[in-house]
Amino acid sequence: MPDQPLPEKLQREYNVTTVDEMWFKHLTEGNVRIRRYRPLFGQLPSNPRCANCHRPFEGIGGVLLRNLQGIQKSVKNPRFCADCHSFTDRFPGGAEIVLSMLFVDVRGSTTIAEKMEALEFSRLMNRFYEAAINVLVHADAFIDKLVGDEVTALFIPGYAGKEHARKALEAGQSLLKVTGHGEVGGPWVPVGVGVHTGTAWVGSIAGASGAASDFTALGDNVNIAARLASNAAQGEVIASEAVFEAAQLDPAGLEKRQLELKGKSEPVSVRVLHAR
Repeated sequence: MPDQPLPEKLQREYNVTTVDEMWFKHLTEGNVRIRRYRPLFGQLPSNPRCANCHRPFEGIGGVLLRNLQGIQKSVKNPRFCADCHSFTDRFPGGAEIVLSMLFVDVRGSTTIAEKMEALEFSRLMNRFYEAAINVLVHADAFIDKLVGDEVTALFIPGYAGKEHARKALEAGQSLLKVTGHGEVGGPWVPVGVGVHTGTAWVGSIAGASGAASDFTALGDNVNIAARLASNAAQGEVIASEAVFEAAQLDPAGLEKRQLELKGKSEPVSVRVLHAR
């Protein structure tokens, strides 16, 4: 689809003229309105909340904002507030950018589920989601997906800033800490984390009917991040060397591994971190 011109108001806000230019600037430099309110929304209770602006949907924070702003969940995609989803609906598109990606999943969830009643397991997973979201929201991540036993997050420069790689690493270790790894009694839920930095297409995609849209990241580097997580043992953060390069951190002293990942012709060099 050819690049589309922007309405004059958005041209002034972003200082660009087309949709493609707007997406690139939005993802690399940030949206002025989101930058202003996202930290505040992130401090208000409670989850669930908008994956984009972190506006809470429940608790005192959700009630307060509904009364003040009248904005609720999008009826087309409940992961977003109506305000944020209307933006992606009106201007579908995206851009290739360098970002950091984090995948965290519960290790051995099938075995755990077999030993629990369904209600007890659902409560465990909800506790896991709650803990993961709290960590990722405070790390300025975009919560991409909550699927089964996994949470995926995008550390987009326009949201997380130039330190997105460092924030992703720190979030990975924080996820281990909040789930009880490194404690004497052991974790209350066993998790493994994968972190990778690279180029991916990030933006809004719509189904064939155009009735609903979603915001996500696509590309080979997203697949690498997912496979790093699947290779992480309980209590491990597996991070590619690319993350340390982007974060300008020296990984000396950390365990180094060469991983054979499905679909990759060459081994991927990674480092292993544990709970701090």
